[in-house]
Amino acid sequence: MNARAEKFRLRWQSEAATPLFTRSRPVQKRRGATLPAALQSAFTLIELILVLALLVIITSLAAPAMSNFIRGRALDSEARRLMALIHAGQSRAVSEGMPMVLWVDEKQGAYGLQAETTGQNGDPKAEDLSLDEYLKVAVMNAGPAGVTKFRNLPAIRFLPDGTVDENSPQTLRLMDAKGNALWLIEPRDRNGYEIQDTDK
Repeated sequence: MNARAEKFRLRWQSEAATPLFTRSRPVQKRRGATLPAALQSAFTLIELILVLALLVIITSLAAPAMSNFIRGRALDSEARRLMALIHAGQSRAVSEGMPMVLWVDEKQGAYGLQAETTGQNGDPKAEDLSLDEYLKVAVMNAGPAGVTKFRNLPAIRFLPDGTVDENSPQTLRLMDAKGNALWLIEPRDRNGYEIQDTDK
């Protein structure tokens, strides 16, 4: 029994000692990977200058179209900003129970909102806004008894019930340098203004 176990143990050790692969391959060490042949050549300075010149030409051709697009967006956004100030004036007139005025300075290209009567410290919620340099605002139609004035400027007057005073301007025009215009027109019920692309 002992002789048989000893024989099996020697056989197992000899099989375990044999290598799995009889022929081993030498491992080649690579110091650095090489790029494909198409990527081995670099750009020359002349090629880079030509690419930059093409980019400058394309940009100069696209710049006027982009500036016209930006100016058109400026007219639309300014009309929406003016409408937002009109809504703010109506809300303040109703919530504070006193008239609010939205004055328009055509020469300076500015407009603003404040309470019609203010104390010694003025109106802390007053807002003064300036137009974009390419835009102009104009008061087109006055009320039946003349236009409402505030600080010698034409103004829209919001009553405490949220309606517009009958002597306030009926139409405001926003115009850009190319002659494109948007109109803020008062409807017949005098409850605010609407943005239109024509004056009718």
